[in-house]
Amino acid sequence: MNIREIIEQNYIVDELKSKTKREVLKELTRPFAENLSNVDSDGMVEVLLDREKLGSTGIGYGVAIPHGKMTGLDQLVVSFGRSSEGVEFDALDGKPVNIFFLLMAPDNSAGKHLKALAKISRMLKDAGFRKELMEAGSKQRLYTLIVEKDKMYP
Repeated sequence: MNIREIIEQNYIVDELKSKTKREVLKELTRPFAENLSNVDSDGMVEVLLDREKLGSTGIGYGVAIPHGKMTGLDQLVVSFGRSSEGVEFDALDGKPVNIFFLLMAPDNSAGKHLKALAKISRMLKDAGFRKELMEAGSKQRLYTLIVEKDKMYP
């Protein structure tokens, strides 16, 4: 599973303005609604919040990987966002989240969805990569970093 095949530069929010979990999810799903047909950002947010009730997708180290499956979505998509201030996201370590990868999959997707989650998790285990993401000066640089890191993990 190549993350570079499911993320686009216009799915990157280089400085999240949101301060709450709901607002972050809305801000990160907005690019899908703006660029894909038949995508309901509000519906995505509700799916993601329902998933969060099962357990936080804030995995620690300032990272969250919110994800969900949605009827009507015809492709796997990923957005990225970062918050220099950090957002309270009920992370496992109790710390604010700065780095977000949001993954939405079609309702009938299983294998690709899980492979994408696993790959994103592996990429984000690298503290140097997390640091580079926080220090990148532009949306283009963020996209390049993500694509380059993705290529390192077959």
